Amino acid sequence: MPSRKGTAVLRTAVCSCRQVELVCAGTPRRVYACSCAECQRCTGTAFSYRAIYRNDAVVARKGRTKSWRRTGQSGAWLDQHFCVECGTVVFMSAEALKDAISVSVGCFEDPDFPPPQRLHWPEQRHRWLELEAFPEAHSSPS
Repeated sequence: MPSRKGTAVLRTAVCSCRQVELVCAGTPRRVYACSCAECQRCTGTAFSYRAIYRNDAVVARKGRTKSWRRTGQSGAWLDQHFCVECGTVVFMSAEALKDAISVSVGCFEDPDFPPPQRLHWPEQRHRWLELEAFPEAHSSPS
């Protein structure tokens, strides 16, 4: 659940075993969902739900993470950062995010977290998945 530091909202993302914490200040730059095949594999579910924060919005970090690099469907690299104990993917960094990270929203444990503004790779979503509240970003090459 969010807290406050002065006027800034603070949200703490934690892994399943609670050994990794990432405290983010302020409002995320963007909140999105992605249904690409890689995000489905990474999360073990139908889509990822993430929030992009500027690097300088991360005001505290604790715990050990490890990362692995993959090439996204766009051809750019992405590093998934996960807890070395429980394996939870807490955040990712990416070639396309020069000064930011993308935090797994489920790690915030905040039912009032803003909803996704966009669904990336909608053509790869599960057929039952209908998210009408926000537009789709057709990310596949034309």
